[in-house]
Amino acid sequence: MADKNQDWKREEDDEGEQEIDETSFKAQKDAVILAIEVSESMLTAPPPSASKKADRDSPLEAALKCAYHLMEQRIISNPKDMMGILLFGTDKTKFQSDGNGRGGLGYPNCYVFTDLDVPAAEDVKALKSLVEDGEDDDQVLKPSGEVASMSNVLFCANQIFTTKAANFGSRRLFIITDNDDPHSSDKAATSAAAVRAKDLYDLGVTIELFPITRGDSSFDLSKFYDDIVYRDPLVEANLSAFPISKSGDGLTLLNSLISNVNSKQTPKRALFSNVPLEVAPGLQISVKGYNVLHRQTPARTCYIWLDGDRPQIVSGETTRIAEDSTRTVEKQEMKKAYKIGGEYVYFSPEEQKSLRHFGSPVIRIIGFKPRSMLPVWASVKKSSFIFPSEEDYIGSTRVFAALWQKLLKDDKVGIAWCIVRANAQPMLAALIPSKEQSEDDSGTPYLPSGLWIYPLPFADDLREIKPPAEVSQSSDELKTRMRTIVQQLQLPKARYNPTKYPNPALQWHYQILKALALEEEVPEKAEDATEPKYKAISKRAGGYLEEWTEKLEEETGQVSVSKALKREADDDGPDRPAKQRRAASEKPSGSSLSLAQLKLAVESGGIAKMTVALLKDVAGARGLSTSGRKMDLVERIERWAEENA
Repeated sequence: MADKNQDWKREEDDEGEQEIDETSFKAQKDAVILAIEVSESMLTAPPPSASKKADRDSPLEAALKCAYHLMEQRIISNPKDMMGILLFGTDKTKFQSDGNGRGGLGYPNCYVFTDLDVPAAEDVKALKSLVEDGEDDDQVLKPSGEVASMSNVLFCANQIFTTKAANFGSRRLFIITDNDDPHSSDKAATSAAAVRAKDLYDLGVTIELFPITRGDSSFDLSKFYDDIVYRDPLVEANLSAFPISKSGDGLTLLNSLISNVNSKQTPKRALFSNVPLEVAPGLQISVKGYNVLHRQTPARTCYIWLDGDRPQIVSGETTRIAEDSTRTVEKQEMKKAYKIGGEYVYFSPEEQKSLRHFGSPVIRIIGFKPRSMLPVWASVKKSSFIFPSEEDYIGSTRVFAALWQKLLKDDKVGIAWCIVRANAQPMLAALIPSKEQSEDDSGTPYLPSGLWIYPLPFADDLREIKPPAEVSQSSDELKTRMRTIVQQLQLPKARYNPTKYPNPALQWHYQILKALALEEEVPEKAEDATEPKYKAISKRAGGYLEEWTEKLEEETGQVSVSKALKREADDDGPDRPAKQRRAASEKPSGSSLSLAQLKLAVESGGIAKMTVALLKDVAGARGLSTSGRKMDLVERIERWAEENA
C-alpha cells in the first residue's frame, strides 16, 4: 500500500522538478573499482587439454584481460564513467588516491594499479602491456605469500571512492577471487571485514562478487561472503542465480567473466524519475522509466582547437547580434512571438510555459482492456520500461508487483493517461506486462520483466492506406512452399535478440577512435554481424527457393528478364556443365535482349525492376538516349517497344 505519511511525499513546482531531473542526470555517472586477488592459486593455469575451447589463461590473467576489455569499452561508450583496478594480495603496496603517494602503512598488500578516474589512453596501454605483452618489470603480480586482510581491501576501496567519486550516484566494487574463506581461522578479521562492508553500503557503494571455481569444487558463500555481499533475496533466492565462473570449463573463463560483469551493468540515466503511478483514486506509488532499447549513433563530444602548440578542448560561447547594427543583444531584450495573419503575438515566458502545462507528471490508470484488443498497427513509438521506486512511497515495489502479476494472470493491459515529465505532452498509453526472462514463452528473454508504457496513437498519428483495387492472390500451393522455406530458415529455439547485433557503422566508428587513441593500426574492415549468412541460407533453403520461383513464374505466366537471359545463355552453350552455368557471374547485357523478351518485360512490368545500368544498355543498343533518371529511361524504352510492336 502507499505510505500514509504524506509528509514523505516530495512536492515541488515545475522548476524544482526540472532541477531534480538535472541532478539525477549528473549523478548517474558510474564509478567502478575492480578488486582482483593476486595469489598462487590465481596464478596457476588450468591443466593442459586437447580441446580447442579449453582455457589457456590462469584465473588472474583472465581477470586482467576482462578488466582490459571493460576499460576498452568504457573509454569509448561511457566517456564520463570512472574505472579503477585494485590488486590485493600483492607483495608490493601502492596507494595514490590521496595524491601524496601513501605507502604500505595503511593498506598493506593492496596495489592500486589504475587509480579511479576516467580511463585514459595511457591507462589502457599500461594494462595492455601487462596483459598481452607480459611486461611486469615492477613485479606487480608477485603474490605476498599470505592472504590479504579483506578489511584493509574494503577500507582502501572506501578511501578511493570517498576521494575520487564522492558525489557519484552509482559506485560499485567488483571483487574477483577464487578464495571463499580468506579468514577461516581468524574470526576477528572476519568481523572487521563485515564492519568495513557495512560502511561501504552506508555510503551507497554496492559490492558485487565474481567467484571463480576449479574442477568439481564449489564456492561456499556462507563461509565468508554472505556477510560481505548483500544480495536481494527476491532476485537471487538461491546460489544458482549467483554468477560463478569456472576455470578450465568448455567456455573460456575470460568470456564467462566478461559476460558476468556485463550482466551487472547498471541502467544509465532514467528517462523520468519518481513519477507517481496512480493505480486507483487515493492509491499512488512511484516509478522510474528507462529507454531499454535505443538506437545509438556516432556523436561528437567536444570540439578541438589544433592551431596551437598542443590540441585543446574548445569552450563554446554564444553571442546574439542585431542584424542591422551588429550590436550585442542581451537576453532580457528578447521576446518570443507567434506570427499569425502577418502580425506578431507576443507571449511572456510565464505565459508560454502555461501553454505547455497540462498538469503535474503522473501515470494515471483509467481502465483495463484485454490484451487481444491491442492492434498491431497501434505501435507508432518505442515503449519505455518502468520499475518501482521506494524513494517517494514506501511499499511501491509490493503494489507494483501485485499489479504486474494480475495483468499477466488475466492477460490484460492497463490504459493510462501519462505525463512523464514536466512540460511534456500528454499521451494515452497501454501498460503492458512482460513475462519473466526465464520463461520459455516470454518471447523476449533479453528484456527485463515488468511493465512497459506503450504509447497509443491519436487520430493524427495514423494515415489512411488505400490498397490497390486488384490484388492478385497467391495459390495455396505457393503459400505452402513459402511456409516450407520459412521453416527451413528458422533455427531451433532461436529468438531474435537485438543486443547481439551491434550497429556496424557505430562499431566501425568506435574502432577508428580506439585505434587513433591507442596509437594502433587502423583495421581494414569492420565486422558486420547483420550481414546475412548467404552460404547457410543457400544450403538450407536454396533448392526450395528455386522451386518456389519456378512455381511463381508458372502461375503468373511471367518470366523475369534475368531468367530469360540465363535460359538464352544456357541455349548457347548446351555442352557446358550445369555447375559451371550456376557459377557464372556475368551480368546480363541489355543488347542481348530480343524484341520478344523486351515486349514481355514491358507488358509484365519487369522493365521497372531493371537496374539503371541495364536500362541504359537496353536504350543504347536501340539507338535511344541514355541520359535522364530511371523513370525517363523506362518511358523511353516502353515508347520504343510500342512503336516497334
